[in-house]
Amino acid sequence: MTYSFQVTERFIKTFGGIVTLMGKTVLIETSARHVHVSREALDILYGAGYELTPKKPLSQPGQFACEERLQVIGPKGSFPAVSILGPIRPSTQVELSASDARSVGITAPIRESGDIKGSGACKLVGPNGTYDLTVGVIIAKRHIHMTPADAQRLGLNDKQIVQVKSDYAERALIFGDVVVRVNENFSLAMHIDTDESNAANLAPGYFGEIIAD
Repeated sequence: MTYSFQVTERFIKTFGGIVTLMGKTVLIETSARHVHVSREALDILYGAGYELTPKKPLSQPGQFACEERLQVIGPKGSFPAVSILGPIRPSTQVELSASDARSVGITAPIRESGDIKGSGACKLVGPNGTYDLTVGVIIAKRHIHMTPADAQRLGLNDKQIVQVKSDYAERALIFGDVVVRVNENFSLAMHIDTDESNAANLAPGYFGEIIAD
């Protein structure tokens, strides 16, 4: 699940100090473990024709957290109540952190969302049934969503690999291998998982600096 926060002033006060919205800066959001479901999977897990129940909107337009949750089972353990994110997608996908995957015994590659060929497997359990996911478990590659206008302003291109510098609460670091994803339907934000967020000791609402060659 991705947590987003409204930016209403040119300067944003965070728990550790002041960050500026000038230059190549981007809001860093933390995505916890979650599931995207296909129509086929949802019909099995919740019943034929079932529709997801929006709980709250996410930062990316049209995306939302759902009331529904699933049990995600791996060879060595399970997570009993993992959030579903809507809307329905063509393919079912489970996104875990590396720590999550290891803890339940799932071998999950680092991939961009949607790139699930040869990825990890798990079992999903809902109130109406069980769905065996043979491929679809990934560790999401850290990325930045942006519109074409954002990309032009920042001098970046779709699929470009950049770095993002975080200098917060005595855990300064630079995130490498950050892929830029450009689409008219996106909203400017960087997404990282809980392992990465904890490594940087990030608090909600923090902005990082984009470093490009």
